[in-house]
Amino acid sequence: MMVDAAGRVDLARHVASPNCDERPSAAAITLLVIHNISLPPGEFGGDGIERLFTNELDSASHHYYRTLADVRVSAHFLIRRSGELLQFVPCAKRAWHAGASAWCGRPGCNDFSIGIELEGADDVPYTDSQYRVLAELARVLRSAYPIVDIVGHRDIAPSRKTDPGASFDWSRFRGSIA
Repeated sequence: MMVDAAGRVDLARHVASPNCDERPSAAAITLLVIHNISLPPGEFGGDGIERLFTNELDSASHHYYRTLADVRVSAHFLIRRSGELLQFVPCAKRAWHAGASAWCGRPGCNDFSIGIELEGADDVPYTDSQYRVLAELARVLRSAYPIVDIVGHRDIAPSRKTDPGASFDWSRFRGSIA
């Protein structure tokens, strides 16, 4: 696995999201943020996540999707339960994954972070394939960018987020990238 100068990972399936913009010119990428997502909540394997990140989610196709009708979000990466890696936004650009957030007193985490979504839920164990791909991706990104910290969404937005949840094994993950 390799990352090019624009921040495109060669082994990822690329699905372009319009929900991104330029990073501030002086913003070095120093943070990885791990999230989870499933659409509809608790259901895995459908195309809802891709449709959400590309603004193609049909809000009438599921009652939960009505709550997402005007939401414009993205992440740099999604790791499916199977281990498939998708990239929605090149790392050189700012994905809209963190929302209102701060890390170490620095607000606006989208400016200086890369967002990695795991297909999952707070209370559902992640798969071996997801841990394997996440570790490989984290190692590659750490070699390409001056990443200092790897945190969960709950760490940068504790009053509104809980992901990646109690089911994420931080010890296992940290041991795999040491």
